[in-house]
Amino acid sequence: MNDEEKILKGLGTSNHFTVPDGYFENLTSQVMDKLSDVRRESVKMKMPTKWDKIKPWVYMAAMFIGAAFIIRIASWKNVPVDDDISIITQVDVENISDEFIDEMLDMSMIDDYSLYVYLTDASREY
Repeated sequence: MNDEEKILKGLGTSNHFTVPDGYFENLTSQVMDKLSDVRRESVKMKMPTKWDKIKPWVYMAAMFIGAAFIIRIASWKNVPVDDDISIITQVDVENISDEFIDEMLDMSMIDDYSLYVYLTDASREY
C-alpha cells in the first residue's frame, strides 16, 4: 500500500467542511450591500494647485543651484595672480651637479632606454 492510500483510508474521503443551509443564496446580495456602503463613503479628492504642480521643479532647481554654489566655494582659492609665475617655477639647471642627477636617476629606478625615450621624445609620432 502506498503512503497516500494509507492516509486517505485513515481520514476517509468525505468532505468535512460544511456551510450553513442557504448561505450561498443570500451571499451576492450581502456582498453588494456592503459594497454600496463603501461607495457612499468615498472621499473627494482635492484638485492640485499650481504650486503643487511646480513644487518638484522648484526643489530640483534649488538643488542644482546649491550644488553649483558648493562646487564654486570648494574650488575657490585665494591664489595671488602673478604674471611672472614662470620665473618663480623655473629651476636653474646649470647649478645642479652631475652627481645629484646620477643619484636621482638611480633612486627613480629608470633604465637607460626609458631615459633615452624621455629625453629625445622618440615615442612621439609625426
